[in-house]
Amino acid sequence: MITDPANLAGLALVGRAGRVRDRLAGRADALLVSDLSNIRWLTGFTGSNGWVVVLPEELVLVTDGRYGDQAALQMAAAGVDGRVLVGATAGAIEDHLAALTKPLGAVAFEAAHVTYAQFRRHEQAFGASLVAVDGVVEAERRTKDEGEIARMAEACRIADAALAEVAPTLGDGLTEAEVRNRLEIRMRELGADGPSYETIVATGPTNAALPHHRPEHVRIEPGHTVIIDVGALYDGYHSDMTRTFVVGEPTARQRELYEVVLAAQVAGVAAVAPGLGTNDLDAVCRTSIAAAGYGDWFTHGTGHGVGLLIHEDPFVGRAGDLILQVGDVVTVEPGVYREGFGGIRVEDLLVVTTDGCRPLTKTPKDSACLPSPPTT
Repeated sequence: MITDPANLAGLALVGRAGRVRDRLAGRADALLVSDLSNIRWLTGFTGSNGWVVVLPEELVLVTDGRYGDQAALQMAAAGVDGRVLVGATAGAIEDHLAALTKPLGAVAFEAAHVTYAQFRRHEQAFGASLVAVDGVVEAERRTKDEGEIARMAEACRIADAALAEVAPTLGDGLTEAEVRNRLEIRMRELGADGPSYETIVATGPTNAALPHHRPEHVRIEPGHTVIIDVGALYDGYHSDMTRTFVVGEPTARQRELYEVVLAAQVAGVAAVAPGLGTNDLDAVCRTSIAAAGYGDWFTHGTGHGVGLLIHEDPFVGRAGDLILQVGDVVTVEPGVYREGFGGIRVEDLLVVTTDGCRPLTKTPKDSACLPSPPTT
């Protein structure tokens, strides 16, 4: 396992295009990749405009003049054997794509990531027939390799450290927005490229009852529950974690509900293993909360995959139809919410291993009480 973040930049993406070709076999002669996350996974390219053509014998990235040198440098740094074509205009880029695909019989395109207008342009320009496919690259992206897991572990370390510094200050009269700002600034200072998403800080009997509340200039007061959902972005990869705190001495109801949610979350984490259905994992957490009498307070799914996107397969919910496999990185995040009470959620990010799972998030969760400041 790679543990030094300084060693991450040179990790090669060798073999990924071949895996995509194998998955595409029998459906088309090539794949036109338009989703930028899929392009980054295949090539290391981080620009905002590009297309990749996965041909039978080579990989070609087509971009505009802003990114030609960057694309070549990033592909070389990632160890990707491919070439870059630059088009000065959208029409020139389309001409490059057409020249690459005209000799072929059928070209697959990412149906979920191509607009109807783009499809019409390709249809008119390409000599090959177009075949709509879904999830070809994403299915390969789902299994995280050593380098990807190391990046997410570093993102988790940063978020853990930032929360350890900020959580003890929740009783100092700060607002939700001020706590969010402190967390996001501190994560950048600790090495993050930014937050994985807008940090959720939700307090009190109204805001904490909203699972995806956006922080406001509302002051955190004694007696409030405070949900903090925080993640860091590191070299393209995300982390995701939630902890819930009570400002001051928790009431009997707050203690009871915290213990209900924590028990469900711990049971969910213990159940994570290859071969478990995502709907079955959801059922573990949901059944635990329902048995305590709060089933209708749990209003969202149990979790989701994380990687280059903060939400990606496998999604863990009642309607989930995937099976966990080694290399999945998933959240387990049951919660309860009710207007007038507020809410409680506990979430960890886990990598599925051959014998169960390994948590990437480390912040303690045994108590809802505010932690002591970290010692230096």
